[in-house]
Amino acid sequence: MPNAFNFAASPFDRLTPSQQRLVRDNVDIAYFRAGEVILDVGSVPTQLFVLIKGRVSQYDGDERVARYGPDDSFDGRGLVAGKSSSRFVADEEVLAYELAHQAVNELIAANADFGALLFSDLGAKLSAAGQRRSRNELQALNLARVDEAFVRAAHIVEHDTDVVSVVRLFQREHTTNVLVRDARQSPPALGMFTTNALQRAILSGRPLEQIAVGELTNWALIAVRPSAQVGDALATMVRHHIHRVVVREGEQVLGVLEALDVFSFLSNHSMLIGLRITAATSIDELAGAARQITDMIGRQYRGGTQVMLIARLVQDLNARLFERAWQLIAPRELVESSCLLVMGSEGRGEQLLKTDQDNALILRDGYEPPADLATICERFSGALERFGYPPCPGRIMLSNPAWRMPAADFARTVREWLLMPSPDSLMNLAIFLDAHAVAGDAALLAGVRDALWSLATDNDMMLARFAAAIDLFAGSGRWWHRLLGEGADRLDLKKEGIFPIVHGVRSLALAHRVAETATTERLARLVEARGLDAGLARDLTDALQLLMALKLKAGLDELERGDAVSGAVDPAALSTLERDLLKDALGVVKRFKALLRQRFRLNAL
Repeated sequence: MPNAFNFAASPFDRLTPSQQRLVRDNVDIAYFRAGEVILDVGSVPTQLFVLIKGRVSQYDGDERVARYGPDDSFDGRGLVAGKSSSRFVADEEVLAYELAHQAVNELIAANADFGALLFSDLGAKLSAAGQRRSRNELQALNLARVDEAFVRAAHIVEHDTDVVSVVRLFQREHTTNVLVRDARQSPPALGMFTTNALQRAILSGRPLEQIAVGELTNWALIAVRPSAQVGDALATMVRHHIHRVVVREGEQVLGVLEALDVFSFLSNHSMLIGLRITAATSIDELAGAARQITDMIGRQYRGGTQVMLIARLVQDLNARLFERAWQLIAPRELVESSCLLVMGSEGRGEQLLKTDQDNALILRDGYEPPADLATICERFSGALERFGYPPCPGRIMLSNPAWRMPAADFARTVREWLLMPSPDSLMNLAIFLDAHAVAGDAALLAGVRDALWSLATDNDMMLARFAAAIDLFAGSGRWWHRLLGEGADRLDLKKEGIFPIVHGVRSLALAHRVAETATTERLARLVEARGLDAGLARDLTDALQLLMALKLKAGLDELERGDAVSGAVDPAALSTLERDLLKDALGVVKRFKALLRQRFRLNAL
């Protein structure tokens, strides 16, 4: 065969050199006219087809369910099953490689990844793909810059400062070291006094208030630049047998990097951001931490961390960020007498890159809020905008009076959404079902939610209207055309897949009174309640994870280019493997929507 076979395309990129030779020795080239049936339902495949030129459509009955282009392969599942369950038709003149059945069997037996990517279900494909993409996160973090780590503020004292004054500074600033400046020298010398030197001062037997720190200061200061790599900074500490280095650019001291913080950074970067949020005393400091969250997301993704785990880390950090901002802005009594909650993807723990604000405030019944409550809430919404969260176009924010009210009023409003459904009330109900408390008295949210669950949700018409939103973006379909680059539109993964999964699962959760907010947790509870088949629940979990990962990857690429984050996928940027996985995931979405239409009788609306 020609040497042009593309071994860079999935799943053939998993083959060893000897396995590639097996392919070359067992492949032919076939030609099909436009409209010709390549495989029909029930036919016995004798080869695997790999497209060189042209397009092929796959039909289930009269419905076209997928389309294939150059480097795509079919029908691996038919080979394994012994017969084809679909009809494959050439849309135009087609050239394709035909790889003999026996060779395919040998490759599957010798290479588990090849087999998984060729014919397995979405979960097995994702597992094989994850092993390929996974990298050593420690290595990735080692290459991070020092100024991306937790650099502590530097505290500078003069050389003649007494030890007792420095110990008071230790206690006040929660630090174990100070920088000591000796202005008698030109240029001024800079050294470090630590708790180790304090031990020597105590053991000297002299009164501590009579000992100048300059006497016990280590003047052989080791420094690194903020642009140095974290791994290099750690190596410097090991080489010099020290536990901290000064971070400086020329004569400007930016702070102190401690070995403990480096180890924490390498093991769990999110912990350091959490510490920074907790220690923040201003909105400016919190804005800096918010920027670090976005940086962390990129590093975690590139390091191979699963997207669902990243989302959970982000949910935890954002909750701390919002809570600390609310504590800095709102009076203590208001914080303690209310519940600040987030909704939407933030409430479900499925938000990655920043999206619109979705939040609300429940006030304790009988509590008289401050007269300037509106101003306080406006300041909070403004702070979130500084953090990178744009205002919600629908004004679903606590700066809107409609989304801040006493608990009894909130419970009544939620019941009205449920019992008197309208397009707007059902949208509000969907948003509230994802609510998650981030500050104040979480029992207030629990009470409102209990009032919702206390009502019967057996109103089939209401449930059907609620679930019908799965088709909100139905006009954006025919995704396979865009997957093959036919048309200028990019593929909006939220509209095509994420929203139908999330809202479909949310609808089933409402019908079965499942209180969890995260989609994966709802799926698990639905399986336990026999509200959903376990196999479909696994497929939906896998599909959601893939769609979120591809959306995140696209968003990170947009950030790197300086573009606004849309998360829409450019089909031309997808690899063969990504396109194959995406086809499977959107196939799962299609199957799920069909089940929902039957379960809620949506065709009767």
